[in-house]
This record gives sequence, structure tokens and C-alpha cells, in this order.
Amino acid sequence: MSDPRAAARAIDALRRGWPVTIADGDDAIGLLAIEAADDQRLAAFDPGGQADVLISAARAATLKLANQRDAAEPGLPVRIARTPWLDLATATAIADPVLDLATPLKGPFRAVATEAPGASAAALELARIAGLMPAFFVRGGDSEDSSLITPADIAAHEDATRLCIATRARLPVTASEQAEIIAFRSPEHAGEHVALVIGSPNGTTPLVRLHSECLTGDVLGSLKCDCGPQLDAALHAIAAAGWGILLYLRQEGRGIGLVNKLRAYALQDQGFDTVDANLRLGFAVDARDFGVAAQMLKLLGQTRVRLMTNNPEKVAGLEAAGITVAQRVPHALPANPHNARYLETKRDRTGHQL
Repeated sequence: MSDPRAAARAIDALRRGWPVTIADGDDAIGLLAIEAADDQRLAAFDPGGQADVLISAARAATLKLANQRDAAEPGLPVRIARTPWLDLATATAIADPVLDLATPLKGPFRAVATEAPGASAAALELARIAGLMPAFFVRGGDSEDSSLITPADIAAHEDATRLCIATRARLPVTASEQAEIIAFRSPEHAGEHVALVIGSPNGTTPLVRLHSECLTGDVLGSLKCDCGPQLDAALHAIAAAGWGILLYLRQEGRGIGLVNKLRAYALQDQGFDTVDANLRLGFAVDARDFGVAAQMLKLLGQTRVRLMTNNPEKVAGLEAAGITVAQRVPHALPANPHNARYLETKRDRTGHQL
């Protein structure tokens, strides 16, 4: 039996630098997020200095602690044996690839058998949901000083079927004065997803755009991506089509969160493309869940859409969740000198097409 509230409590604990225990059957591990730790918290969590370090296979491959075959599944856990020289500063350097060029690791480090592999993999997923780097100090067993959670609790936290409409209101926008904004909320998530319905249903299949939140592009006008211009163009295209829906999804940075996205930006400044930046951070290339968008459409009474996208994964994600994509409508804008490589990477490495 899962408890969706347990994941919310564990996320809060991780972000505050408090320990969490993940139990998977008879296996249990205690965790302290490296990003949120300090010397005092680490000493309380691990007074004997014996806790190993848990990272993802993708990050371990960068550090030459896992082979490329393992790294093909970035969510697989890799456990690094604790040594006298593996202190908090060194663990932070292991966790954060942005520091690779500035912090030569003193090692050597040794990967050891991963205890409780199910719980360890769940820990990496929990870090992503919490917007933290997927890296922990890890110890065996349960503890009274930590929040207790199971892999099933984490899966329940991501269950899109608990989404519901919170409220709706008329919202004239630049693209169309005939628009309505609808907010969606789930019991577990602090952030709300939003739909903007432009025009009124007229018997035709709606033109729909899934737009993942991008603070840097949508609000600050970043030139590193095409998100802001895509959002504006999508709204005008929906208005021109007569009616349709824009879904604004709270999945910043392809699902890794704002802070980790900015870490990926820093890696791009070091020469890595957006795919390799995500992998070096220890995440999947794209961690978004388009089942959320499908549930939003169902709550709006729409199960058949014309989808404005260049990303075949969005088509597949909606159809897997029960939405019929009657037509894929290309959506592309001219490149600028700052995002040309980003757009080439989307085309060449993640299968985006016009």
C-alpha cells in the first residue's frame, strides 16, 4: 500500500538537509543529499565516517567508475566506497560536474556492489523530483531520525490521475482576447499546471501545444533556447486556427528542475551540448512525464488533438496515455547565434523533426 504524502514529506526533508530512509521489501538504506549537507549534518548522519556515496551510472561513467553500457541507463545506481579522503568537499565535487574543471579529484575511488538496488534507484528518482543533484551519502538500515518512504510511495507521487481542476477564469492575452485560463492541482505537488484555452470549441479537433515551463526563456528572454519565441508563436497559431489549447507544464529543464537546468547551462558553457550536460549531471536526456498533459486534456474533455510539436516523444507520450494525435503540426522558428547548436542537438540527438 503506497502513501503519496510520504514522497512529499521526503522531498521536503531532502531539501532541508534531513535524512531519509527508503525501504524496499527487506532492504533499507538511509540517505543524506550531498547538495543539502553540511559538516554538522553529515556528522550527525554518519558519526563514524563510514557512509558510502551513491550516484547515477551516467555520472559514474564520467568519473570512470562505470562502463558506458551501464551509463546507457542513467538511472541505475552506483555506490562508491567511503575512504578517509572522501570528505564533504570531495563528495560535492563527485556530485557536481560543473566543478570538474576546477576541482581535480584526489581519489582513488572504488565502485562497490550496490546494496538494496531497488531502493537506491528510487533514491535517484526522488532527487530528480526534488530538484536536487542525484548524489547521496548512503548508509544501511532504517533510523528513527529520518523520514521513511518506499519506491511505491515515489511512484504514487507521480500519479497523474490525481490531478484535478482547481479554478478557471477569463484571461484576455495578446494573441487573443477570447481566452480562458485553467489551473490544475494535485494533492502531492506544490506547483500548478496551467491550460490556456483560446477561442471556443467549434466541433473541430483542437490545435494543442505542450509547453514546458522555462523561466529563463519565457520570462527573462534567454537566447540560449527557443522557448520564449515558441510560446508566443504557439499562442498566435492557436488563435489563427480558430480554437485550441496551450498546456503550460511545470516541468522546467525537461523535468530536472530550474537549479539543475542552470547547472546544465554552466556545462554547456564548458563545451557540452544539452544532451551530454544532462547525462553528466546524472539525469536522463528527457525526464518529463507527458501523462500529466494527457490527464489535463481529459479533464478538459479532449481526447483527440492536433499536436503542434517537432518532438515525436510528445506524440508517443500522449498516445500512450490515451490521447489520439490526429495530426502532428510542425512548430519551428529561426535560430539565433546563441541557440543554433541547441537546435542542432535537438534535431540530431533527440529526433526532433519538422
